[in-house]
Amino acid sequence: MSGWLVSKFGSRSIAIGASFLYAFTLPLLGIAKTTGQLMICLFIFGMGGNALNISINTQAVGTETIYGRSIMASYHGVWSLAGFSGAAIGTLLIKVGLIPSEHFFIISGIAVLIIAVGYRYLLVEDTNKNEKQPLFAKPDRSLIYLGLIAFCCMICEGAMFDWSGVYFQKVIQPEKSLVIMGYTAFMSTMATGRFVGDWVATRVGKKTTLQLSGVLTAIGLLIAVIFPYFMTAVFGFLMVGAGVSSVVPLVYSTAGKSKILSPGVAIAAVSTIGYLGFLFGPPFIGFIAQISNLRISLGLVAVLGSVIALIATRNKF
Repeated sequence: MSGWLVSKFGSRSIAIGASFLYAFTLPLLGIAKTTGQLMICLFIFGMGGNALNISINTQAVGTETIYGRSIMASYHGVWSLAGFSGAAIGTLLIKVGLIPSEHFFIISGIAVLIIAVGYRYLLVEDTNKNEKQPLFAKPDRSLIYLGLIAFCCMICEGAMFDWSGVYFQKVIQPEKSLVIMGYTAFMSTMATGRFVGDWVATRVGKKTTLQLSGVLTAIGLLIAVIFPYFMTAVFGFLMVGAGVSSVVPLVYSTAGKSKILSPGVAIAAVSTIGYLGFLFGPPFIGFIAQISNLRISLGLVAVLGSVIALIATRNKF
């Protein structure tokens, strides 16, 4: 629905509305009393988050048009910094003894202040705006390929988010305090890679950048599973972070310049395919790990990294 809403009402209006919905729904997660209430709140929270995702990425496409160069990866780099900030704030508030509902109210208040300051800088008009877009648009072949690249990338990202700590705990088996090092290594290079991704894409092109990203992701995962030792696994996860860092931003940027669909609908179509990777990837990895082992399942994920490079090689971007 998000792509249609952005095409109908403009990304600025949807971004502002979705931001408030996102912020105001967060405290409800902390005060929900039953499983049913929590499910409803999470459903609304997820819808607000996705509408914000599509509308803000549409804004980013418009900003790229103004700048005349790639800046999408830097936008996603700031998102990664927000992830680090959220984790740090959460750790601090847990240490001072705040319960989740109090924590969420504080974050909600901060978010409202950011919206109040930032909304005036949003672009009023979207590029390639088309209000006659269908609610559910069938993507053309180029968008399907972009969606498949996002799908493969998000499975790799999901593997790192959900399984890197488990891999270090069960396979690498370092000291307890070092179990998080794999995830930390991945996140650090993913954030850094996004801030240099635009520079790389501008100089060598999006196609070459996607090819390099797929190769780095595949090699990094293979190093981590073939050599299951602390230093090699950390190094491998560093490569994976660098590999996946620019894939989704470049895919969104390319989709937003579609000549067939408006930016919001095109980005929504690609992200719908891509987010299936987040949805199905982690449980699939767990299933394979259960019938074999975690090294084999992550090795299969490495194959998807090579698929990113393969699709990028066979298509024009």
